Amino acid sequence: MSKISDQHKDVLANLAEASKRAGRMDVPDLVAVSKVQPDERIVAMIETGQRIYGENRVQEAQQRWGETFAAHRKDIELRLIGPLQSNKSDDAVALFDVIETVDRVKLLKTLTKAAEAHGSMPRLYVQVNTGEEPQKSGVLPSELPTFLKAMREDYALQPEGLMCIPPLKEAASPHFWLLSKLAEQNGVEKLSMGMSGDYDMATEMGATSVRVGSALFGERDYG
Repeated sequence: MSKISDQHKDVLANLAEASKRAGRMDVPDLVAVSKVQPDERIVAMIETGQRIYGENRVQEAQQRWGETFAAHRKDIELRLIGPLQSNKSDDAVALFDVIETVDRVKLLKTLTKAAEAHGSMPRLYVQVNTGEEPQKSGVLPSELPTFLKAMREDYALQPEGLMCIPPLKEAASPHFWLLSKLAEQNGVEKLSMGMSGDYDMATEMGATSVRVGSALFGERDYG
């Protein structure tokens, strides 16, 4: 699995170079997207020292980090980067350190209830549907101020950041620019944006974390 180590080093080097080009003093957090990856690749990635992982599904994450790699869980920051069903809120609050896909008031209600039961709330990001795609989750840009107001005033929740997934067939940069402007306008500090094909661009445009899968682990085999 030396290839995993090499790819991890390459991504970190690219992040450092992109930060330097942008005149940044910091480097975005690297979120290793571990969904559907085989156990041996996860082992190899853990051995590189990588400590932040992103999962798309609550059930898969429970099996991986609550069972198979439970011994490593205390050293791992685990982020939910896929859609969250309201009825999975309790499981998500119990498992994840960060939930990046908050996108509706009903979810705010169920997360708050779950957090009261568990005694803690994961850090929260609001997913923004920057492309206004009907099939995709996320708050529409025009509705973001109202949603954030409800989040802060009605539920006493402070969003840590905004997250977006640009449309597959469109240039990503306008969406990264829009997310950055929305964060600035609405007093939100962090930006989760950029994936394997565009994390360097996202870094130059202000991402504070990037979600990288295939560039780290290799292509997924969905079998």
